[in-house]
Amino acid sequence: MTVAGLLAGIGLVLALEGLIYAAFPDAVRRAVSTLAALPESTLRGLGLAIAAGGAVLILVVGAL
Repeated sequence: MTVAGLLAGIGLVLALEGLIYAAFPDAVRRAVSTLAALPESTLRGLGLAIAAGGAVLILVVGAL
């Protein structure tokens, strides 16, 4: 993985996230308020699961 590839990946994530905020602002607000109400341990578990899924996706794509 090169630095250019890493920056391109970060740019893609930012672009997609920005599109979600632009297209569905009310849904994003509801999702954030729901997340704020969750216990800290649930948020940590969710964060770890998402990070693990992202790492697996990177490994799979890198193996192609």
